Amino acid sequence: MATQETKTSRRNEALTRRRFLRTSCLAASAAGLGLGARPRRSQAASGAPTVDRIDPGFIGPQFFDEQEEQALMEVIESGSPFRYWGPGTPMKVLRFEERFARHMGTRFALGVTSGTAALDCAVTGLDIGPGDEVIVPAYTWWSDYTCVVHAGALPVFVDIDRTLNINPQDFERKITPRTKAVIAVHLLGGPCDMEPIMDIARKRGVAVLEDCAQCVGGSYRGQKLGSIGNVGIYSFQINKTMTSGEGGAVVTSDPVLYERAARFHDMGTIRGLFTDRTGASRVPTFAGENFRMSELTGAVLGAQLTKLDTMVGQLRANAEAVYDGIKTIDGIRLRHRPDPEGDIGYSVFFEMPDKASRDRCIGQLRQRRVPTSTLSGSVLLPIQESVINKRARHANWPSFSSPEGKAMQYGPDCCRQTLEIFDRFVQVRIGPKYTPRINGYIIDAIRQVHGTLV
Repeated sequence: MATQETKTSRRNEALTRRRFLRTSCLAASAAGLGLGARPRRSQAASGAPTVDRIDPGFIGPQFFDEQEEQALMEVIESGSPFRYWGPGTPMKVLRFEERFARHMGTRFALGVTSGTAALDCAVTGLDIGPGDEVIVPAYTWWSDYTCVVHAGALPVFVDIDRTLNINPQDFERKITPRTKAVIAVHLLGGPCDMEPIMDIARKRGVAVLEDCAQCVGGSYRGQKLGSIGNVGIYSFQINKTMTSGEGGAVVTSDPVLYERAARFHDMGTIRGLFTDRTGASRVPTFAGENFRMSELTGAVLGAQLTKLDTMVGQLRANAEAVYDGIKTIDGIRLRHRPDPEGDIGYSVFFEMPDKASRDRCIGQLRQRRVPTSTLSGSVLLPIQESVINKRARHANWPSFSSPEGKAMQYGPDCCRQTLEIFDRFVQVRIGPKYTPRINGYIIDAIRQVHGTLV
């Protein structure tokens, strides 16, 4: 039996841990705010105003507060970081899944260890394997390619358009009798044009996997991204909207798809809490992986989910202020947004006539301390050396050993339109904590620079 002295010691230790976490959260939040990001009165050599620093920061950590701290301490004090059992009663991942499914408008959600794990689970849920083809945007993150290869299926690249997302017309052109699914990636904070994509997919019998990793909290015509296709995935890595450092989720309203995904994430087995959601098991045991989410991750995500609408609302407001301020610039071509209201506002994008003028524009905006880059956060996959040479984990991997796999040619010729679009677009990062003064400074800088180049 614990003595009063032991109990007091434990309480003091808990308070010390809480103070440590609280200090860490506040430090991380302050670091991301871009503090001091105000225009100085001094002039650069070019005569343009300069700024000390405009830092969009990592989005989720800027909203860390006592909610995440309290949720983490509840797990630590319970001694139960594993989601299924422990000395306490683990509920964080369970509750996060339930609330996340409601938030996204689906019947089911599955918490996993990363967005990449979520893609692997979703592909398994769709029963994709050797002999199948999956259509993937030429510009996206590695995981949209590797999840197809790891399933033994064949990735088929499709061009993006001025939405910076999948081109519906090229998607339809690339469909063959072997096409099982398309991965519709909502890239860089902006939704795909889902209406034509869904029309084509239904007409041709192709499943739609929505990759919402870079657009968590986005929507399309009032419907949450991830709930439109057959299955959706999300990432909670630090570069995404809400974050637990790493983490991911799968959502769907299809009970069989959900059970297959849930089995795959837990060694092929199924636990009662999942069949409680879907009804009786419909899928036999098969070989799976271990992508189980921990209670510590679920605790942070549960707190972050309550703030997701606020994060997205602040990002959108700042992005729209900048878009409104530059849309009347003579000759400017903004990113085509099929649903501006569904865009989460991660960045503002505009197009220059060619690569040389794009590079000059980026250089001049950076001189003015505006956080500017080429399209970032993803990869021009078909021109990567390992993709061109079709290297997988084994030389006889089924993706590339079939006649279709051997005949598939990757490289620049399969994504010329994507390469041209990439070479023309400028990306300006937006932060949720920007002020009207910072937004105004960015608008003025773009107006000054664009006017000298176009």
